[in-house]
Amino acid sequence: MEFIIFYLLIINAISFSMMGLDKHYAIKDMRRIPERHLFLIGYIGGAIGLLLGLKKFRHKKLKKKFSYGLPLLSIINISAVAVLLTIFYR
Repeated sequence: MEFIIFYLLIINAISFSMMGLDKHYAIKDMRRIPERHLFLIGYIGGAIGLLLGLKKFRHKKLKKKFSYGLPLLSIINISAVAVLLTIFYR
């Protein structure tokens, strides 16, 4: 159980940082982090970090695939963790 919690904390910290970094790159007119990379990290458990980054940095909030997709992906992540915890830690 500790491994799952540690993994989720790290992956969400990374995804939150990626949103902040992409916002910084956008302001400085630098090369950006591709959206598919942001969604990939969301698929592997970092959706909540991306969602928090979207709110904190006000970044990509007008894009429908982020404003609708990240909450949905967060629900899927939470459901997957709940299923894993019930399977492995009964």
